[in-house]
Amino acid sequence: MTKTPDSAVRSYIDQHRAAFLDDLASWLRIPSVSADPARSGEVRRSAEWLAEKLRETGFPVAEIWETGSASGDEGRGLPAVFAEWPSGEPDAPTVLVYGHHDVQPAAREDGWATEPFEPVVADGRMYGRGAADDKGQVFFHTLGVRAHLAATGRTAPAVNLKLLIEGEEESGSPHFAALVRRHADRLACDAVIVSDTGMWAEDTPTVCTGMRGLADCQIDLYGPDQDIHSGSFGGAVPNPATEAARLAAALHDADRRVAVPGFYDGVVELTERERELFAELPFDEAEWLRVARSHGTLGEAGHTTLERIWARPTAEVNGIWGGYTGPGGKTIVPSSAHLKLSFRLVAGQEVEKVREAVRDWVAERLPAGIRHEIVFPGATRPCLTPLDHPALRSLVRSMGRAFGQEVRFTREGGSGPAADLQDVLGVPVLFLGISVPSDGWHSVNEKVELDLLLKGVETSAYLWSDLAGSWTPGEDAR
Repeated sequence: MTKTPDSAVRSYIDQHRAAFLDDLASWLRIPSVSADPARSGEVRRSAEWLAEKLRETGFPVAEIWETGSASGDEGRGLPAVFAEWPSGEPDAPTVLVYGHHDVQPAAREDGWATEPFEPVVADGRMYGRGAADDKGQVFFHTLGVRAHLAATGRTAPAVNLKLLIEGEEESGSPHFAALVRRHADRLACDAVIVSDTGMWAEDTPTVCTGMRGLADCQIDLYGPDQDIHSGSFGGAVPNPATEAARLAAALHDADRRVAVPGFYDGVVELTERERELFAELPFDEAEWLRVARSHGTLGEAGHTTLERIWARPTAEVNGIWGGYTGPGGKTIVPSSAHLKLSFRLVAGQEVEKVREAVRDWVAERLPAGIRHEIVFPGATRPCLTPLDHPALRSLVRSMGRAFGQEVRFTREGGSGPAADLQDVLGVPVLFLGISVPSDGWHSVNEKVELDLLLKGVETSAYLWSDLAGSWTPGEDAR
């Protein structure tokens, strides 16, 4: 394996730091808020800005990709950016970097100390919407690949490098899976690097190894054809609100395990080594509870808090309603009641099997006289990269070189579009992020720590040589 000289990489980054930050600030000034139809033009301007900057970086291909409606029609969504830079080496692995260029809404009156779309650098930080989520973490790859080339004397990356930067992630990526399927041939690769995640803390560099999936549903229960008098009919006819409460109460057993039969089928259990690695993290449960605005922990017996939110499947009642909720009393048997449930899924669980298990469980628990409907909207599958995967080892080595210390492992309790890339392209997904919890994703005064941002640049610069020299795709299991 040819090792990229650390001093040459750092020297190049130092020389180009100011221009890099100026460029990032220019991108952050574009208010690419995908959730606001009035700013769809700004999302397009953001995509065009990035495509041009990638061409300046050296990518011979940088294209705007239109997204379609849910039915597949072109031009109904917001644009993504695709870029490609072939290595020229016949056996080089192909790596696809994923991120997004759209951002959350933001306005000064929300409580920002500065204008959210006028970046400010202060105290070693850059403040502005998108600084961490996700423009800063996308953009560090542009300086990273140039530092890689300068330090190695190459004219093209050591890997076949591709980028796919979408424009609808903050709106739920409604067209992303279809976009990936439509362009699967162009996106073909041996691994995906997701730079839309974070680290444990500034002094604890970490690599995420997986994200949970998500399936949610709404259950509508119907009893009498209209609200009826509880004195005349109560106790003798089924009550939809009571049955909704009974369903919610039956969702977990006494050990807080999900009580839906078949729910845990296929779950990939944590290994003892993974549990040890989680336990090594400097987790302050009291501080975690403070951030959660909660007054106690509760969950599946036999698992720690980190295990519960990162590696165990869960079921939550997101909402339950029905009948009369106004002031005073109204003595009725309501005609309907409703529940919203969500299920976080882990590796080994199949979305459709979970849905079927929930359908069967609901149907078996409801009495005669209660009609029900279940609607499942879109779902996200879980993804997990084994700790011994050679591409993951390359990423960990590269990050360790940049930070000069041991890199630890985390997972993400949430869900994202990474699983679409894994499923459609059939390759492992790795996570390279340098953001920290204090960066304020989706909040006021979002920022990125500049020292960490440049560590991301450095990690990227080392990674392409390490992957090319230490990994032969096809010799590892997905």
